[in-house]
Amino acid sequence: MIATLEEFRAAKAILLEEEAKLKTEGIAVGNYETGMMVEIPSTAVMAKQFAKEVDFFSVGTNDLIQYTMAADRMNEKVSYLYQPFNPAILNLLHNVITEAHKAGKWVGMCGEMAGEELAIPILLGLGLDEFSMSASSVLRARSLVKRLTKSETEAIVNDVLNMDTAEEVVNFLSEKFDIKK
Repeated sequence: MIATLEEFRAAKAILLEEEAKLKTEGIAVGNYETGMMVEIPSTAVMAKQFAKEVDFFSVGTNDLIQYTMAADRMNEKVSYLYQPFNPAILNLLHNVITEAHKAGKWVGMCGEMAGEELAIPILLGLGLDEFSMSASSVLRARSLVKRLTKSETEAIVNDVLNMDTAEEVVNFLSEKFDIKK
């Protein structure tokens, strides 16, 4: 979990140091991309700055939601706060994807949200580049993606980013796509 630019820079310096050692030993090092997980709010908020230093982002939604909402999914007293469709989460995702794309970088997503049928139209509208989901979600996701247009998903994003609660977002998407949450 990278929280600050200094942490990322320190990790990248170690990577480059090890790469140099391999090259000195005559071991060929191929081309690779250096990215980072976006799992905590500080990283999502600072996406513009991080985007200058990475080749890509991978958003870990399980942790990002948990840490943003102060919600432990396993603690029944606060698990109700684990809200993937909360406007705070959607706005953080919007910021990460927007800033990455402005810098010419791509964004992937792992975590339960990437395979959530209600989330897919929003994530496509935000411009998410890569979805990582469980095998059991792939067919439903593919079927939904085939039915959507770019202009439709972008309009959905404009709507949901202006909503006030997760419940409003879920109800809107459930009605629009006839998907039960």
